[in-house]
Amino acid sequence: MELVIDRLTKQFQNKIAVDRVSLRLHSGVFGLLGANGAGKTTLMRMLCGILQPTSGTITFDGMDVSEEDYRAILGYLPQDFGYYPEFTAMDFLLYMAALKGLSKQSAKRRANELLELVGLQDMGRKKIKTFSGGMKQRLGIAQALLNNPKLLILDEPTAGLDPKERVRFRNLIGQLGKDSIVLLSTHIVSDIEHIADEVLMMKDGNLIYNGTWDEQMGDLESFYLAQFEEGSHE
Repeated sequence: MELVIDRLTKQFQNKIAVDRVSLRLHSGVFGLLGANGAGKTTLMRMLCGILQPTSGTITFDGMDVSEEDYRAILGYLPQDFGYYPEFTAMDFLLYMAALKGLSKQSAKRRANELLELVGLQDMGRKKIKTFSGGMKQRLGIAQALLNNPKLLILDEPTAGLDPKERVRFRNLIGQLGKDSIVLLSTHIVSDIEHIADEVLMMKDGNLIYNGTWDEQMGDLESFYLAQFEEGSHE
């Protein structure tokens, strides 16, 4: 499988949010780092077909982002995910499964599998309004996985989680990267260090780093902060 991003650009009036970004991603976990305003969320929203690029193309195994077949292989957890507080976890997953076109039988089976996968098997009949932040995030991951996506896009999925929840999340995401392309955006550099096969770094709409990272290259957080500090003096 291959996600090809070719000279992708998004301009809002006088601001270029994403500036001619090109990438080829294969199965694995890709950690996306960047300060607020670097263009991360804009890039992710274009990859999900929510935003139209100003120019450039996005394809997955030859399928264009605008095609129905592309959407069928996509799973997305946005930074501000909309929950229905009065729904139970199971009702919510069944509702999302219906939107994704799963049959009733498949949806029930898949929802049960996913509640177990994310550690919410005993919470299926509880209302979402009673969930902690970490439980809501895990439910968000579950809904993103309903259609067995080959491309999984996660925008700040560990924000607000306690250390124990973050470790659980990292382990889950690491497993998912074995059979799909996972693009994970976060401000928490240690999450990227622990699970990302490759690191991507954005600054001012540009991709400034793309590659693997190991201990011999020094501390990733120090490198990242140095890029950020350089930007603050411009």
